[in-house]
Amino acid sequence: MKTNRKILLCIALASFALSLNTVSAQKSDTYKNIEFKMAEVQEPVIPNYNVNLKDFGAVNGGYVLNTKAFADAIDALSKKGGGKLIIPPGIWLTGPIILKSNIELHAERGALIKFSTDKSLYPIIETSFEGLNTWRCISPIYGKNLENIAFTGNGVWDGSGEAWRQVKKSKLTDEQWKKFVASGGVLNEKKDSWYPSEQYLKGAKGADQNIRHDLKTKEDFEAIHDFLRPVLVSIQNSKRVMFDGPVFQNSPAWNLHPLLIEDLIVRNVTVRNPWFSQNGDGLDVESCKNVIIENSSFDVGDDAICIKSGKDKDGRDRGVSCENIIVKNNIVYHGHGGVTVGSEMSGGVKNLHVSNCTFMGTDVGLRFKSTRGRGGVVENIYISDVFMTDIPSQAISFDLYYGGKSIAETLAEGGNTVSTKAIPVNEETPQFKNIEIKNITIKGAQQAVFLQGLPEMNLENIEISNLIAKAQKGFSIIDADGIKISNAQLDIEAKNAFEIYNTKNLSLKNIEFNPGSSNAIIINGEASKNIDLSGLSKNSTIGKEVPKKAVKF
Repeated sequence: MKTNRKILLCIALASFALSLNTVSAQKSDTYKNIEFKMAEVQEPVIPNYNVNLKDFGAVNGGYVLNTKAFADAIDALSKKGGGKLIIPPGIWLTGPIILKSNIELHAERGALIKFSTDKSLYPIIETSFEGLNTWRCISPIYGKNLENIAFTGNGVWDGSGEAWRQVKKSKLTDEQWKKFVASGGVLNEKKDSWYPSEQYLKGAKGADQNIRHDLKTKEDFEAIHDFLRPVLVSIQNSKRVMFDGPVFQNSPAWNLHPLLIEDLIVRNVTVRNPWFSQNGDGLDVESCKNVIIENSSFDVGDDAICIKSGKDKDGRDRGVSCENIIVKNNIVYHGHGGVTVGSEMSGGVKNLHVSNCTFMGTDVGLRFKSTRGRGGVVENIYISDVFMTDIPSQAISFDLYYGGKSIAETLAEGGNTVSTKAIPVNEETPQFKNIEIKNITIKGAQQAVFLQGLPEMNLENIEISNLIAKAQKGFSIIDADGIKISNAQLDIEAKNAFEIYNTKNLSLKNIEFNPGSSNAIIINGEASKNIDLSGLSKNSTIGKEVPKKAVKF
């Protein structure tokens, strides 16, 4: 008997040691080959005390509102110093859940937390949305000024977004459109857009990218309550926050919005929104420090993994950058961008590592966007081993003339803006610099790479190496300085693989074109300078306005 106990004890100790080694290996992989120094991200510390939602009167079935049961359970945990709230299998209808410190919400597999479609349960509060200080309805999951928050388990958190969002007829099948129209709501004058209510339609009129700048008081915003769609999860100004395991889906607007968080972990999660959902972002990390995003999948209606830091004056006044971010081993299906920086980046973004990510059918793969008026500096970005397939527009895109539309919409309207007129540089001038992109595979895209800076503030020091790209168009390089492209295999349908305009200090080395390609490189612009095309002279055409000796062969 004693011998058996010793054997069992040895097995238990061995298993424990193996689990520690596994955790250690995972941490080692997470921080492996990071190009900048950052502290190890701290996980939430949750007290070892558990309660079950059913013990607080929760009723399964999706027809009884369990808001009080959630609140009572969280209060009970808080009074004990914190702990884990276990949400068992079942359908749990609820209104907003207000978080407190030292709480873990553990949704077991089979648990569906469904948020009520009764908008009166979501009062408006002062908050931040799309980088601006404004009023919005409180989020279904909300917390501010907290420490130690965790979402674990494999359950599903559903925001009932279909009751909140506008839907465009062009994005639906005929059968889907008929169902929306039959469900209630109202149509616009053109009958090509469905709105959940008259109040929503009223709020949408005069809105600038979902924000009403003309409204000032709480009473003004109350009059358009239905229009003020919340993000599904809003956690602000907090420390040690973790999402590990669950599904987050069907949000009224963005899915996950951590704002001003120090030590943030997002791993092993599934984030979903209908592809037609307006502003249906996956994860918007805003003004956060020390962040891990890994081993997760996204299938959403807008940008998937987004890095932000506030918009225009509100973002500059906040003055908090998004920094020290690791993005590894993620998959993105549908979305406007796989990994996106901006366009709200007025506080700056620095020290971002992206590697081992796959984008399948996203509108854009790697997307950097801003515009005049933002300000902010994006720098020290390192991207490697990204694999993209079936990209309908630009696989890699830098656009400093972002106007609030998807690239697909921009292309449908005639393409990107190009301006030769520089304006004075000031605090409103955005800047993107010191960016390294390597080991990229693009199998199918409308365009492989689009790089466009501003005449007064060029894109600066961007290196792209070890690129394999099959696309309709190759490179556009406009108003850029210090661009290095090397070791690229290009299978491009268009005759011109490179279109270069007003670019300085450009180097193209070891570029393989399609066999028999001619006029593969077109150079224009009187600001062009120090362009190194060593070995590529037979494939080049230089415009008359390009200064003599600007191009070296």
